[in-house]
Amino acid sequence: MSLIEIKNVNFSYNEMDKPALKNINLNVDKGDFVAVIGANGSGKSTLAKLLNVLLKPDEGEVLVDGLSTSNNENTWNIRQEVGMVFQNPDNQLVASMVEDDIAFGPENLGIPGPEIRKRVDHALELVEMEGYQKHAPHKLSGGQKQRVAIAGVIAMEPVCIVLDEPTAMLDPKGRDEVMETILNLNKNKNITIIHITHFMEEIIYADKIIVMSQGEIVKRGTPREIFHNIEELEKIDLAVPEVVKLADELRKSGINIPEVLSIDELVNSLC
Repeated sequence: MSLIEIKNVNFSYNEMDKPALKNINLNVDKGDFVAVIGANGSGKSTLAKLLNVLLKPDEGEVLVDGLSTSNNENTWNIRQEVGMVFQNPDNQLVASMVEDDIAFGPENLGIPGPEIRKRVDHALELVEMEGYQKHAPHKLSGGQKQRVAIAGVIAMEPVCIVLDEPTAMLDPKGRDEVMETILNLNKNKNITIIHITHFMEEIIYADKIIVMSQGEIVKRGTPREIFHNIEELEKIDLAVPEVVKLADELRKSGINIPEVLSIDELVNSLC
C-alpha cells in the first residue's frame, strides 16, 4: 500500500467556479521525493492542501497511510503523518525564540518536556541550524527562517513533509540552503518529500515529477523523461533550466551529447 493514494479526486472552491482539480490520481510511496510543477493556477497548492486536510475533495478519495481525509476522526492523525511547510516562513513562526518555535508543535501533542528538548535539538541538527536555539526568528535570513519552519515540522516526527513553494520568497543562497535540507531529509532520513515549486532547477533531484496544468495532471515521469520534450513544457508556460535548453540547442546544431540535467553533466559530456 502506498503512503499516499489520491483516487479520482475533483475539487472546486465554489460551485460557480471551474474545478481547481479534475480527476486527480496519484500514488506516493514511503521515501519518495516527488516534485509537483505547473504554471500559476495549475492546481499545485490546492493539491498540497488536500494532503494535510486543509481541504477535502468534493469527489474521490485521499488516503494517507490508509486513513481517509474525508473522515473527520482521522484529521489529527493525518496531520501528524503529513507536515506542511508554506511559501512564507513568517506565517509559520509563532514564538520569539527559535527553540520555542520548534517546540510549539510537540507541546501541543502533549510530548513530555525532556523528549521535546531532544526533538528540538535533533531537528535543528537536521537542518544544520545547531546553536541557534536562543536566536530570535525575526533576525534570521530568509533561508534560515525557512529552515527553522522545516525544523518545526520535523519535531512533530511526520513520515511525509509537503513543501508548498518553500523557496519562492528566497534569494539564490536561501534557495540552495533549503534544497540541501530537503535532500538531506529525503536521502539520509528517508522522509517522504512532496515538493511543489516553480523553480525548474529544483526538480532535477526528484524521483518522480508530476506536471499539472489547469487542474489536471498532464505528464508524469523522471526528470529526464519530463525534460525530454522541451516544447511540451513550454506550451503550458513552464520554463526549463538553462542548462537543459542549452544542451537541446547544441543537439539541434549537430553536437552529439546526451540529455543532461546539470552544469556538471553538460561539462562532462562536452569534454
